[in-house]
Amino acid sequence: MGILLTGCRSRTDDPAQPKPPSAPSQEEAIFDLSFTIESRYRPFELIANEVGSAHVPTHEGLQLSRTGPEAPFCAVEATVAGSSGKVLLGLAVEDGDQVLGWYDADSRRVGIDVRTGGRTRTIRRRKVDLPTSFRLGVALCENQLTVLADSGNGWEPLLTERNKVRALVDMRDAARLGEHRYAYGYGQDSGQRLTDVRWGLFGMTGIRDQHLVQHSDGTPYVRDGKAYFTGTCAGLGFFQQAHWGVFTLDLAHPKRLEQVAQLYFRRDGLLLGDHAGQIVRDDDRDEWIVANSSWGDFDFKGLRVRHATTTDDILSGVHVLETERTALPTDQSSWDPGMTQIDGRWYVGFVESPSQKPFDFHPALAVAPDGAAWDENLELVGAATEMHQTEGPILAQVQGTGWFLASDGDARHYPVFDLSMRRVGRLDAPYETNIPHPQLLPLDDGGFLLVTFDGTQYAQDLMGYGGHGDVLIMRSRDGEPPSTA
Repeated sequence: MGILLTGCRSRTDDPAQPKPPSAPSQEEAIFDLSFTIESRYRPFELIANEVGSAHVPTHEGLQLSRTGPEAPFCAVEATVAGSSGKVLLGLAVEDGDQVLGWYDADSRRVGIDVRTGGRTRTIRRRKVDLPTSFRLGVALCENQLTVLADSGNGWEPLLTERNKVRALVDMRDAARLGEHRYAYGYGQDSGQRLTDVRWGLFGMTGIRDQHLVQHSDGTPYVRDGKAYFTGTCAGLGFFQQAHWGVFTLDLAHPKRLEQVAQLYFRRDGLLLGDHAGQIVRDDDRDEWIVANSSWGDFDFKGLRVRHATTTDDILSGVHVLETERTALPTDQSSWDPGMTQIDGRWYVGFVESPSQKPFDFHPALAVAPDGAAWDENLELVGAATEMHQTEGPILAQVQGTGWFLASDGDARHYPVFDLSMRRVGRLDAPYETNIPHPQLLPLDDGGFLLVTFDGTQYAQDLMGYGGHGDVLIMRSRDGEPPSTA
């Protein structure tokens, strides 16, 4: 999750513990890899996939789209022109409830209105200085509504509110959300004009927690020369405002991740943006394993790894999945799951966390019995409990040897463990801000890419922590073995 808010249950040489498929040494190929940053960019999309657009009539009142969003992660934007009157964008029910952002040229204010039970409340507003023509956007991420403007230099948030919205309406409720449609229009006697109105599901303010989509044996899942990744789409707010997406990376020109799918999750009667996990193609069962973390309703009182299986093509389009709790061998909080089948056994990596206030977390590794399903009768191999700000566990294979990688936010490097959870070294790779995850992608030429992120925030003064995620792509070259310290 890239937490940076502020070194195992040490493994004993128990003969009952599974042995790694090969005995690692400092001469192993992984320690010959040395990475340099090849590409860095900031992903940002207010609307990831446009599902509707309109030319707005000039009469006052709201216009509603025919359909609404599949999940409470969406946005409406339009070009505003005029020196008087009020324009409104957001979500609304025909002759009923509304969750809207607005701009009033007469008062030079933006605001947020929530209408429930026949009563409209302005829950937040502020003075602004905007030109007579600009781009206005209103985005919903979970229950947080944000008003933004683009005057020619990109989207700038002007106003945001979550708690007061949530006190009046819970947009995570599937039945409630299902009544709402995208809405746009004018206040009374408006001299404003809206043009180029478009709406759709929210994109991202950054991408983090990249995890390779792979086959059971760890081979990257590739279509048409493109490798697939999951990634957390940073939202306009904290972890609850983020959601999960699927992205591709063109292996011939690996410069940018391109979003191809959006994933949301239904549990406990709510539509949530759970994220931080992995998708694996279980080739034996001809289905997808989808495992992630319960960040969608995080309240500093614990997290759990959850999962689902499906035969749907979840690498494209929009999907809402039902998940169940994963039976990991821990009584602590857990997140960042990933799994690979090595020598006939499923290894499952995850983060184990005894406390989220303050945050204290470390990597752990489990293994299933020979021939068992990936989540069946998992036993703990070990956990690096001497670490306290270490996450992003990645199961990787380099020249046939399996490794368990992680990211240590305190020591500022990527520790390398063997599959018995013995720490044997570290990756030779730049360690930028936050807690970047060391996702390796093997290439046909024998080299590797390392696809990760940093802690660059988006408008943190207004939006707070959680909008981080510049994407960094590194490439390996032969290098001197790094220190084992």
